Amino acid sequence: MRLQTLLPAIVIAIAALVATSSAQTGSPRAEQDDTGFASYVEFGGTHNADGMIYDLTTSVGYNFSKHFGMDVGLPIYFIRPSSTTGGTASNGIGNPFADVHVRWLSPVVNFGSTLTGFAPVADSKKGLSTGRGTFDWTNHIDHSFSNLTPFGELGLSNTIADSKLFLRPFTTLGFNTHFQLGANYDLWKIFSVGAAGYDIVPTGQQTVFSKVSGGSANAIAASHGQVFANNQQTTGTADIAKDHGFSTWVDASPGHYVDMELGFTRSMHYDLNSVSFTIGLNLGKLYRDSNKK
Repeated sequence: MRLQTLLPAIVIAIAALVATSSAQTGSPRAEQDDTGFASYVEFGGTHNADGMIYDLTTSVGYNFSKHFGMDVGLPIYFIRPSSTTGGTASNGIGNPFADVHVRWLSPVVNFGSTLTGFAPVADSKKGLSTGRGTFDWTNHIDHSFSNLTPFGELGLSNTIADSKLFLRPFTTLGFNTHFQLGANYDLWKIFSVGAAGYDIVPTGQQTVFSKVSGGSANAIAASHGQVFANNQQTTGTADIAKDHGFSTWVDASPGHYVDMELGFTRSMHYDLNSVSFTIGLNLGKLYRDSNKK
């Protein structure tokens, strides 16, 4: 049975636990983050057959309580297409974003929800924007069993957002529902590993803006639905934006303020293998801890 058939049913079933947990009593686990000023700087990249894409994102925000916070941020992209796509190297800012997030921890299940809006400031001809305002609303649930933490995500959006594990070679405009189901396992001290399956289900007309295409014909890419490899902009049915696959990763936290990740993503729909890395610095935690001394 295909992943995209299973995921909606599984995530909806898990989401039912969220409603149940909200009526439960008991003390939730301690929050990992403090209230107050928050800031994070992250540099990462994705390498696959379509080229290399790097991203430097800086965000600042404020956590008003253990359950509610806001952030604003700006990504900067560095794009190096492969010779097969015919694209040229380019750099540019992405769309500035603002988000509000809520989080609630309970003994039954932990729940988080983030609503993000993107301003259409970046260059759509570089594939960094759609030229219109976009949004993403993602809901996350998880529960830990000793070192193992299964999780599920369900989201609604009018664009396909990048993730740490997959900086996509395109940007889209069009409504979609996205799902993810996986687990993380704490190995030893600073290390953890994880794996997840994902599915993106677009609905209605979609427009794909390529970050890597220079207009060169690529029959192999076209046969796997990679419209972004042959055209800078493509408008069509929901099929041009759908995707499903899986990711695996290794995380390391060598200090209180540094996060590192190495990952692999296999897009089954696009027949595309991607290797990614991310290095993050929690400036907000560094600032708060320095003020306590």
